[in-house]
Amino acid sequence: MRRSMILASAAVMAGGLLLAGCGSNNDNSSSNDTASGGASAASAKPKVGVILPDTKSSARWETADAKYLKAAFDAAGVDSDIQNAQGDKTQFQTIADGMITEGVDALMIVNLDSGSGSAVLQKAKAQGIPTIDYDRLTLGGGADFYVSFDNTKVGQLQGEGLQKCLTDSGKTKANIAFLNGSPTDNNATLFKAGAVAALKPKVDGGDYTVVADQAVPDWDNQQAGTIFEQMYTQTGGKIDGVLAANDGLGNAAIAILKKNGVNGTIPVTGQDATDQGLQNVLAGDQCMTVYKAVKKEADAAAALAIASAKGDDTASLATGTVDDTQTKKKVAAVLLDPEAIYANNVKDVIADGYTTKDKVCTPELADACAKAGIS
Repeated sequence: MRRSMILASAAVMAGGLLLAGCGSNNDNSSSNDTASGGASAASAKPKVGVILPDTKSSARWETADAKYLKAAFDAAGVDSDIQNAQGDKTQFQTIADGMITEGVDALMIVNLDSGSGSAVLQKAKAQGIPTIDYDRLTLGGGADFYVSFDNTKVGQLQGEGLQKCLTDSGKTKANIAFLNGSPTDNNATLFKAGAVAALKPKVDGGDYTVVADQAVPDWDNQQAGTIFEQMYTQTGGKIDGVLAANDGLGNAAIAILKKNGVNGTIPVTGQDATDQGLQNVLAGDQCMTVYKAVKKEADAAAALAIASAKGDDTASLATGTVDDTQTKKKVAAVLLDPEAIYANNVKDVIADGYTTKDKVCTPELADACAKAGIS
């Protein structure tokens, strides 16, 4: 019997009393149900634990996911403990152990890699705690659910975007550099697969030549700058387009292009529609980014976590599947559609509430924002 059902029985015996409270949000504080951080024995409210990966790979984990998840849990009257491992596998494990020990009723993780993520998921499952892979699939982890965007399509949009920007600039022949995401992130593998497939006809036809292709460990932007500078030097600056896996990596490449006085002449892709990425797109330094409506992803994952924690039916919430290439099993999934963002539709991201005009439209970009219809 799930922990949440036991707690529900206790609630009936106690007269159905529900204690008001709210979960922590990346500050390691605990729910108001207790003064010490453990789950209250007298409370019938289910609790969900969420472990986010870092703040280095993308700003979204702090600026978007954490707040959207917490808002969804609060609206449902469910307690939550949302913490960030800050890229530290040991810290990730410590946070997970604490959540499992305190008795969360569902656990959601964004793994740092499949190995350490799988260890956490297996511990939770051994305690009968439902598990959800959020955004990144943990290969071999055996999570009950996976919620993300169609990551192969993300890469497809990047590949199509790079081709569009090269064509728009009049380049029919091009040397392409791939600046890929972390080799330990399954999403990065899918992004690249989608991009390679989109560019394959041009590469096979001899129009495009891949002159550099390297992954960036841990999505580290500083390493990305070093890697891209080496690419630029080794090719003698003969790079016509950069397939960067996200906005952070793209911005690292743009910094090197600026250093060499060629920014804005070489298309660079991105992903996440970060404020910096959108600014680069408006400035003409970045060809495009891919917008993933994080609120939709967070709401879908929260709905599964809430239903799982309460012991409710989840069959209608995850109607798709993805393949775990390690276990060769299918994982129930929710896959959302990403959107390609160019200068002319940056306004869509702002209109969706993901960011604001004030954050994106600096004084230097006032004219570009006006031209893009951002008001």
